[in-house]
Amino acid sequence: QVQPVESGGGSVQPGGSLRLSCAASGYTGSSNCMGWFRQVPGKEREGVAHIWTGGGRTYYAASVKGRFTISQDNAKNTVYLQMNSLKPEDTAMYYCAAGGVWIGACQRYNTWGQGTQVTVSS
Repeated sequence: QVQPVESGGGSVQPGGSLRLSCAASGYTGSSNCMGWFRQVPGKEREGVAHIWTGGGRTYYAASVKGRFTISQDNAKNTVYLQMNSLKPEDTAMYYCAAGGVWIGACQRYNTWGQGTQVTVSS
């Protein structure tokens, strides 16, 4: 299996936007889940957004609803996370996960990227 590769992280001021990309050949065109997670020091890894690639259904953590959007481009084997109205508390290492299954929710991801850092500060 090909490991997902994230890109698009960086530093932005509060209220700004970033778009993260996750290249994951062999997953975006299949019926499985892909997702974005984030982690900050001292806290558990948090699921941010998920997409069911078989139909495009999406799911979001309450903390990002209305601000983040997950989408897919099967032709490019890529999943995106558009992040708008960024807040300092969004600062984290963001990871892309692939190969998840639907069992009431997207879960049990079997491959992970190495992460891309997002920093939101003034």
